[in-house]
Amino acid sequence: MTKSILYYTDSRLAGLRTKGWQNEEIEPWAQRQLIKSGLPIVNVSLKPMNFGNNIVLDLEPSIVTMTKQILVGLETIDTDVVFFCEHDVLYPVCHFELEPADKDTFYYNVNSWKWDYNTTRVVYYDDMVGLYGLCGYREKLLEHYKKKVTLIYERGYDKIPVSRNPLWARTIGYEPGKPVRHGGVADEKVELWRSKEPTINIRHRRTTTPTKMNFEDFIRKPTGWKESTIDQIWKED
Repeated sequence: MTKSILYYTDSRLAGLRTKGWQNEEIEPWAQRQLIKSGLPIVNVSLKPMNFGNNIVLDLEPSIVTMTKQILVGLETIDTDVVFFCEHDVLYPVCHFELEPADKDTFYYNVNSWKWDYNTTRVVYYDDMVGLYGLCGYREKLLEHYKKKVTLIYERGYDKIPVSRNPLWARTIGYEPGKPVRHGGVADEKVELWRSKEPTINIRHRRTTTPTKMNFEDFIRKPTGWKESTIDQIWKED
């Protein structure tokens, strides 16, 4: 089984630092962690970067653009398995130890904490599924994203004025695996798993989706809510 990383970025994170702890530039920190995995990296960005096998798309940042970036990355990658990785998430090396058993299943690492970059505060809740925690076989992922891009253009979502978190994107789902009866692209299998150490999803002012760092922010209240501080949760590999 061969593995690789698909890294995609809107190229708007340059210079943004964590404020509550470490005072680190977010993107270089995330990239250093990915290098520790030892896996090949395909990086699809909107500006040239000296990181991984860099493919640059001359497009404006948007959800449609992000979807295209992912598709281009999947078309470029030649490994069996692909880990999706984002520019504002810290990944422990153990995140990449997963060896997916089923070629038709999408796997999400739900051992994840959100970190408010202005403070040291982190929060956790059960089954925190996000695109940043996705892993699966390339062929199945490629099949999904081809369908998703086709659907976007057939329904005219590309013509809708750009917004950070559009209704259509939430309806069809950011993450592969949302059932068709709930608006998803296709009926696909999903499995949740937990790495030994957590991923850290850094929430900052340039994120695409709402930060939701407080229990009251949720209409449907999550279970297993916990709060801590980043220095207690994150241990450098």
